[in-house]
Amino acid sequence: MKAFLLAAGLGTRMGAITRDTPKCLLPIAGRPLLGRWFDHLAHHGVDAVLVNTHHLAERVRDYVAAAKPPLAVVLAHEAELLGSGGTLAANRDFVRGEDAFLVVYADNASTVDVRALAGAHRPGDAATLGLFRVENPSACGVVEIDAAGRVLDFVEKPQRPRSDLAWAGLLVGTPDLLDAIPERRPCDLGRDVIPGLRGRMRAIEIDGYHLDIGTPESYRRTCADFERMERAE
Repeated sequence: MKAFLLAAGLGTRMGAITRDTPKCLLPIAGRPLLGRWFDHLAHHGVDAVLVNTHHLAERVRDYVAAAKPPLAVVLAHEAELLGSGGTLAANRDFVRGEDAFLVVYADNASTVDVRALAGAHRPGDAATLGLFRVENPSACGVVEIDAAGRVLDFVEKPQRPRSDLAWAGLLVGTPDLLDAIPERRPCDLGRDVIPGLRGRMRAIEIDGYHLDIGTPESYRRTCADFERMERAE
């Protein structure tokens, strides 16, 4: 299986932490987040990954060249940010001929079994979303599903959330998902693409550790959590 690993964000909420280091290269318990994703995806059956770059792209390029990742890595530089949906559309050839592929937001630190997410995907669905329960759903893309897991609604950062199930920045995509991406740029999956696929997607609740490192506070928490988890192994 192939995967898009979306890593081009500016990391502006991180302040000085990402001034000289792209967020995807921040160390988590001593290992760069991007390297953790390479190992995690390869362990779960991904053999090729496309990483988009923008902020401090040369740092990412140098890291990949030196790291010898356990899977094939394609770097796609964006002089201007395309948005998550725009990145998929611009690099459609990377997954040409694939019935399904993974999309992963690289600014999450995760132990989630993405192979299980891929295994839950059903032919005919445009996408399968990975969901997790959150304490503050108004800050997330909130998903409503029926008893069979079909997505009934998706609202990005709703003022009055109707569920505590949020999209985790993980999905199994298909050519139908790519066809649904509008031409405007930047184009965001959560805002511009997924809401239009209501009724054509399924979702499952993921198991495992999964946390966005978008703020200094969540970054420190993630580092402490991984240090604790890895000491216990």
